[in-house]
Amino acid sequence: MNNIAIFASGSGTNAENIIRFFRPSDNIAIKIIASNNPLAKVLERAANHDIQHFSFTREQFYKTDFVLQELEKSEIDFIVLAGFLWLVPENLTKKFANRIINIHPALLPEYGGKGMYGAKVHEAIIKNREKKSGISIHYVNERYDEGNLIFQTTCPVNENDTPEMLASKIHELEYEHYPRVIEEVITHTSQKPLS
Repeated sequence: MNNIAIFASGSGTNAENIIRFFRPSDNIAIKIIASNNPLAKVLERAANHDIQHFSFTREQFYKTDFVLQELEKSEIDFIVLAGFLWLVPENLTKKFANRIINIHPALLPEYGGKGMYGAKVHEAIIKNREKKSGISIHYVNERYDEGNLIFQTTCPVNENDTPEMLASKIHELEYEHYPRVIEEVITHTSQKPLS
């Protein structure tokens, strides 16, 4: 069994979509949900699905091995970021090299980096009159949005699109592709021995 930890900072709609996708799976399980926000709705979603969950502080994340130890206790094999806004620290990027996956709501390397998340991305794309946007699924390293790309797909940006309309298109792409790509990465990677 490949055990996944999902990290999320907010509502957790992507996390819930991933949970539902893997529920019938025989070889991939969502074992734990972690958040940097103790009030995040994603923790409530985890409880509703009877999934173990916890929150952590900035100090616990960056100055201690608290999160790493929690993941090790649950025998986590992969980390999936689903709307998680903090940079992942080195103790996790090293331990889970090529086993941390993120989704970004734009076509990287454009519109990526620190501070580029959620509505800010869509607003910038509309403001710059881009003709297309999309999603980028990538591995996570120690820099924002710079890990190797795994998958990208696009959607058109129409002249009359608002950031909210674009966000809706992007969410549809996320829900359609993210769980499937996670499954492909895990199936492919888990055939290799852990480093």
